[in-house]
Amino acid sequence: MRVFRKENTHFSYTVMIKQQGSNRVYTRETDENGRSVIRVVGTNRDENRAFIYMARHFHALGLPVPEVYWVSDDEMSYTQEDLGDTLLFDNLDPTLLERAIRALAHIQVEGARDFDWSYCFPVPAFDERSVRWDLNYFKYCFLKGTQIEFSEPQLEDDFDALVKNVLSPFAIRHSTFLYRDFQSRNVMIRDGQPYFIDFQGGRRGPTQYDVASFLWQAKANLAPELREKLIEDYLDELSTLASNLSPFAWKKALPHFVLLRTLQVLGAYGYRGYFERKQHFLESIPLALKNLHDILEPLKEEYPYLYAISNDLLVLL
Repeated sequence: MRVFRKENTHFSYTVMIKQQGSNRVYTRETDENGRSVIRVVGTNRDENRAFIYMARHFHALGLPVPEVYWVSDDEMSYTQEDLGDTLLFDNLDPTLLERAIRALAHIQVEGARDFDWSYCFPVPAFDERSVRWDLNYFKYCFLKGTQIEFSEPQLEDDFDALVKNVLSPFAIRHSTFLYRDFQSRNVMIRDGQPYFIDFQGGRRGPTQYDVASFLWQAKANLAPELREKLIEDYLDELSTLASNLSPFAWKKALPHFVLLRTLQVLGAYGYRGYFERKQHFLESIPLALKNLHDILEPLKEEYPYLYAISNDLLVLL
């Protein structure tokens, strides 16, 4: 195992790595022998501690995550294994997508074994408060930014229904690890295999949320047929790890998580786009709105006001 130490390793040059939505600073540091590491400087100690603990826990279990080499005394910076520059997002090959989603099942189930949930940031579990945060993110950072008129009581009625559905018994809330931001931009490809990064927002929670994040990522724009195949691949892998899995119940819950994640993503796009003026997020909004409308079409009886709002939002495009 290569171990880099700040005190005895001289790095000959550094290169800043561009980030899309993070406030953390990433640089690639290379020594005189051409060996490189990724240095991360964070803005929140608890968030850093979450990543460091999770990475070490998963790596010890043989799961595909970067190894953490060094941590500063104040835990505000650390170095980790350099996995290269190839994102899954840059090559959405069906074979690579299948490998990634099968590997996801392992980090969700195997990664949760003997996991200390107290390290999770900002909360240890997916609960009603977590869901409300996602929904309010959509309302305040996206919907209000569009300046369309809407009824807050009617919107909250649909929010209440969605909260009930994602927290209901059929959502299969076992003690599994919820990655939280599982998307193709957070999967690195090295030697044809997926490696996971940016999981510091993970917590105990239902497995459907991550699948929704991955397969309904707006800019990935996966074909419905490919999504269905990848769901079956995922459930095939999950069934080898969770003996009490009910594919029917799991699939019944999935659309509600797809809706929740899409609303949360629009909140992020609104905040990063409307307020921080980051072009990548502004460009993603039309695709996400189309996603939202398509997702709500079969759910319009359960979420009638959200469906009406999705129609209004499409007019803005």
